[in-house]
Amino acid sequence: MKIQTVLGPIDPSSAGLVLPHEHLSIAAGALGVKNKDERFKDYENAAVAMDTLWWINQNPYSNIPNLQQCEEHEAVIEELKFFKKYGGGTMVDNTNLGISRDINFLKQASEKTGVNIVAGTGYYVESSRPETVKLTVEEMAAHMKGELQDGCDGSTGSIKCGVIGEVGCSWPLLPSEKRALQAAAQVNVDIGCPVIIHPGRDDKAPQEIVRVYQEAGGKVDKLIMSHLDRTFLSEDKLVQFAALGCYCEFDLFGIELTHYQQKESVDMPGDATRIKSIKSLINSGYEDKITISQDIHTKHRMMKYGGHGFSHILLNIIPKMLKRGISQEQIDKITKVNPQKWLAY
Repeated sequence: MKIQTVLGPIDPSSAGLVLPHEHLSIAAGALGVKNKDERFKDYENAAVAMDTLWWINQNPYSNIPNLQQCEEHEAVIEELKFFKKYGGGTMVDNTNLGISRDINFLKQASEKTGVNIVAGTGYYVESSRPETVKLTVEEMAAHMKGELQDGCDGSTGSIKCGVIGEVGCSWPLLPSEKRALQAAAQVNVDIGCPVIIHPGRDDKAPQEIVRVYQEAGGKVDKLIMSHLDRTFLSEDKLVQFAALGCYCEFDLFGIELTHYQQKESVDMPGDATRIKSIKSLINSGYEDKITISQDIHTKHRMMKYGGHGFSHILLNIIPKMLKRGISQEQIDKITKVNPQKWLAY
């Protein structure tokens, strides 16, 4: 059992602390939200800077430059060095087709910083990749399996991916998204690889996704359901979902914004509420099925722009978890044991 990184396979125990859902180079234009306030139209294309962050912090998906985190390679390198310095081990980059993965940069970043990086393959939400909506399940599966086993086209030295994801799912699930999910399940059955899901923004979406995935043969013990902190706002529904057996991920740590542009009816929970939900899962017996991350995919959340950065969980969240009665052993399970087990195949 090995974890496949962009520099080759490693033993799971060598991974250290793992962040299973991050983006080190992403063009997130697919997440853009139209600015509805004409008074601030000039801010749509304004550079991310101290004199614009007051607006961008509240409207991150309406500022076009903010969605181009792929322009910040040098800053990402510096953050990865900082992450390594304070105890970080591995990051999983969930950028795939539709949001502009840069496989060669991931290799360079790992070489320059010593952080293990696992690259994702597969397909983001249908609206982000119009050129692939007619692909069959078999065609999608062949592409993903090839990137996992043989290496990525255009990569230096045939860099291999180590995970399928994030598999982009809308609500309701769109036709090519369903096929991508079925293809991921097929590849999981064939080679046992890990899979990570971006669920649609509805509390019925995760169960529907697991149903489709399992009907296609996929194994839930290698499946992470991301973004549950913006999907299940009821602890009862969260615990009910956990019983299905996949990993439950809270990966929006660092977002303390009540106004959630992607679905304005949702009151986005803050970090304290995320920790409370994790405690609820632990108390219900699911500490072996929890992972956490930050899903950084915009400039304004990076340290360069005054954001919490990739080391937020290490420096701020783990100490808070300890103060809230989560033991170091449980934290090690959530940040090391669980994601290492998920990644290894």
